[in-house]
Amino acid sequence: MTDKKQETNDLDLDKTIVETTHKVEDFYNNNKKAINYALIAIVGVIAVYFSFKQLYLKPLEEEAQTEIYRAQQYFEKDSFALALAGNDKFKGFEAIVSDYGMSNAGNLANYYAGICQLRLGNFAEAVDYLNDFETSNTILNIMKNGALGDAYVEQGELSKGADHYIKAAKIHSNKTTSPIFLKKAGIVFEEMKEYADALEVYETIKKEYNESTEASDIEKYIARAQALKEGN
Repeated sequence: MTDKKQETNDLDLDKTIVETTHKVEDFYNNNKKAINYALIAIVGVIAVYFSFKQLYLKPLEEEAQTEIYRAQQYFEKDSFALALAGNDKFKGFEAIVSDYGMSNAGNLANYYAGICQLRLGNFAEAVDYLNDFETSNTILNIMKNGALGDAYVEQGELSKGADHYIKAAKIHSNKTTSPIFLKKAGIVFEEMKEYADALEVYETIKKEYNESTEASDIEKYIARAQALKEGN
């Protein structure tokens, strides 16, 4: 009885497969032209992408790397205006962003241009460039957010500045940069009269980064924030 039932099930399965196969074949035959055009289009898109990558993006990247290296040399000498604008011998970060924006070097030029603008006191421009910079690198992400914090604070946008300082401190907790940005955030919180928040970050420095330079005088910051909190 069991064998007969199994045989019936197998026959039903075979019938289902045959029917499904016929349906697929019918669908293909009825839509052959559209399917073939779609496949050709997909192959075409793939071919265009690889051609674009090899024939355009690769040489663009190489050219951008050469240009950014020259600008970086002036940046390292603190010649921020020259590094930003360039001259008749090399392209500055502004031109690299404009001319090579699709390249990795063009993206990195956004970061350098943002820092140059920040050092030159052009804070709104610094924010624009830094926000256009995209990175998965932890260190660069920390520095980007710290610089955004500086730029926003300089413009009087204290809340945004504090948010970016906190973000910079938390991206990757470490004893070198985290206490720096936490302390900056605390000072901004005090300026905003948010003394409880200031007290919290100062106490975090004392508790979690007690060997850092920022912790050496953190007690006076804690005492001040505590007094202001209680008197508020």
